Amino acid sequence: MVCLVPLILWVSSAVGPRATAAEPNLAVAEKLVTDAMRAWDVPGVAVVVVRGDDTQLLKGFGVRELGAAAKVTPDTVFPLASCSKAFTTTLLAMLADDGVIGWDDPLRKHLPGFKLSDANADAMLTIRDLLCHRSGIGGHDILWYRAPWGIDDTLKRAQALPLDYPFRSGFQYSSIPFLVAGRAIEKRTGEKWEKLVATRICEPLGMTGVTFTTTDIPKEAERAGGHKLGKDGKVGMLPWYEIREPNPSGSVNATARDVAAWLKFHLSDGINPNGTRIVSVKNLDETKTPHNIIRLDGLAKLLNPDTAQLSYCLGWLCYDHRGKKVISHGGMIDGFRVQITMLPGENLGIAVLANLQETRMNAALTNSLIDLYCGLPAKDWNAYFRKIVDQEAADRKASLDARNAARKPDTRPTLPLAGYVGDYTHPAYGTARVSHTNGKLALTWGNFECPLEHFEGDTFRITAGFFEERVLPFTVMNGKATRLRFSDQEFERK
Repeated sequence: MVCLVPLILWVSSAVGPRATAAEPNLAVAEKLVTDAMRAWDVPGVAVVVVRGDDTQLLKGFGVRELGAAAKVTPDTVFPLASCSKAFTTTLLAMLADDGVIGWDDPLRKHLPGFKLSDANADAMLTIRDLLCHRSGIGGHDILWYRAPWGIDDTLKRAQALPLDYPFRSGFQYSSIPFLVAGRAIEKRTGEKWEKLVATRICEPLGMTGVTFTTTDIPKEAERAGGHKLGKDGKVGMLPWYEIREPNPSGSVNATARDVAAWLKFHLSDGINPNGTRIVSVKNLDETKTPHNIIRLDGLAKLLNPDTAQLSYCLGWLCYDHRGKKVISHGGMIDGFRVQITMLPGENLGIAVLANLQETRMNAALTNSLIDLYCGLPAKDWNAYFRKIVDQEAADRKASLDARNAARKPDTRPTLPLAGYVGDYTHPAYGTARVSHTNGKLALTWGNFECPLEHFEGDTFRITAGFFEERVLPFTVMNGKATRLRFSDQEFERK
């Protein structure tokens, strides 16, 4: 399953290269890569390490597709997924320089057609609020992921969502506010988001391999194949998640060579390869300044064991790792995981682009490379993260076993199966349709097909697909099914 809330948990001032006698031996860095690939069964990975303007490592390892001969190279195309968010905030930094859009402008000044469901929050909502995950809108990623509708429809639906937490009083990662920010850019400038990113960022930086939809990737391009670990414990191929509409939250595709240029640009605080400043230090720094504290407990703490403080900036995270300031972001979509990281105090940039979904290799390898290039004591990060992954799997199994053990298998549905058939609606999610064919129920919502089997009482279990093993409780009143709960939302029967 795609990580819809990517666990990216992992400001910037002008700095020079650190004082060091010599850089680490390249063979040592490459061994860290191959060891990590082996530890996590990753078919292929492209790795970037830059120190200021100097490229330390730019290389592909392994294969683009499992079972095929084509190798990953610095010019292999990967989806950057949520690492695309920093392109949107960098563009906004440029527009702030131009006086076109300000960080604290009310959203209604630039996009009056979008409103939060809470009138008080809507009146105060700013561009900055959208970009640091404090708007009150939670994840709700399936309002865009695999949706049969486009971004504009997603944003119409999002306006019907009740706030998931009080405005400016929490952190919940969500791609929807970045979609809103993208539309605000387009409304204010009269230009498409992707055209502005291409002309103002990618072209000046020489990022020639960047595309903004999967349909725009040239046929002759070296395109990585996506993979996922199956139920049988074996890695298998996955098709690319096709994005046909440019998405300011997550549709950038790029090569490792492109990402190297992107890292150098940020480490230089906004200078392009020709030595020309294309964004001010002030506004580029704003994108890397902490805005929203993320609590270091639970999984966030486990994933960041040497961290004292973790915050979300504007399209980046800021945290400390073993005493070093780090700016980073991760991304994951079907078949892929990427991590882009900078240590401004070390003038160091690292990127790991992997063609395996949900792997923790990116985090383990990034930490290992940070330790190596910063002269920190070595640690077996593969073993550390493997322990977390194994414990997560054990916890999931224990939770599922406990749920199934508490099940009352002798209870029967209140109604005949045909009594649950009908259309159930939600103000934002729309219609979920329950059908009855060949003695079995199924639920259809958007592009998701969910076969159902009886679990207990008026609750049914989804037996296959994206929502497999989730349960679907119906409410029955006066002999009629009146509502159901799906994807944590209450749907009312028409």
